[in-house]
Amino acid sequence: MLNSQQLARYNRNILLAGFGPEGQEKLLNSGVLLVGAGGLGSPAAFYLAAAGVGRIGLMDGDRVEVSNLQRQILHGTPDLGRPKAESGRDKLLHLNPGLKVTAVGERLTEENAPELIAEYDLVLDCTDNFQARFILNDACLRLNKPFVYGGVLAYIGQLMFIMPGRGPCFRCLYRSEPRGNLPDCSTVGVLGAVPGVIGTLQACEAVKYLAGLGDLLVGRLLTYDALTASFMDVRLERDPSCPSCGGGLNGA
Repeated sequence: MLNSQQLARYNRNILLAGFGPEGQEKLLNSGVLLVGAGGLGSPAAFYLAAAGVGRIGLMDGDRVEVSNLQRQILHGTPDLGRPKAESGRDKLLHLNPGLKVTAVGERLTEENAPELIAEYDLVLDCTDNFQARFILNDACLRLNKPFVYGGVLAYIGQLMFIMPGRGPCFRCLYRSEPRGNLPDCSTVGVLGAVPGVIGTLQACEAVKYLAGLGDLLVGRLLTYDALTASFMDVRLERDPSCPSCGGGLNGA
C-alpha cells in the first residue's frame, strides 16, 4: 500500500493508463543491477531512481576522471578521484532517499557475477567492453535473469532486451570477442548525448518489464544514429547453434 508521500512523488506514474498504484508497487518491490556507472549507467540510474525502483545496485570499479564529465552525468567536478559506484549512489539517494542503493566498487568477473546478479530481478548492461558483456550474458542465462544490453560509439547507439528462453542472447548477436585493435570511445570519441539516449531507453525497457507494460525489445536490435536523427529496428532470431543459449548454458 502506497503512503501519502509515495502517492505524491509517483503521481505521474500512477496516472498512466495500465500503470496505476499496482504498477508503482511493483517498481518499489523490484531490484535492478546496473553494471557500469558511466555514460549509459548515468541516465539509466537517474531514471530508475526517479521512477521508484526500490533496490538499485550500482557496480563500477573505476574512479571519476575529468574526461568522464562530458557524458557521465551521474558525476560532477567535485567527484573527481572518487569511486564511481559511491559517487553515483550519493546522487541517487539525493534524488530519492527512500530507495536502497548499493554501491559495488569492483569490476564484473566470472567469479562475482552469479552472486551479484542473483540478488536482482533485472540487469542493465551499461559496460563498455565485450569481455564484461559475455560474462554478463552467460551469468544471466544460467540464472534465468533478463538483462538489457546497451552500447555506444561515436554517433551510434544500440540496445536489445535479452530474455532467457524467449529470444536471442548477446552471443547470438556477437559470437565471440572481435580480434585486433577495435575502435572505442577513447580513440574515436562519443557524442555525449548518445549514451544519454540509449541509457534512457534502457531505463524505459526496465520500467516496462518490472511493471508488466508494453512490448519489450526481445529479438529486436534498436539502433540510433544521431547524425541522421533516425532509429532502425532490426528483428533477430535466436541462433540454434549459439554456445550460450542454443542448448549449452541454459538449454531453454
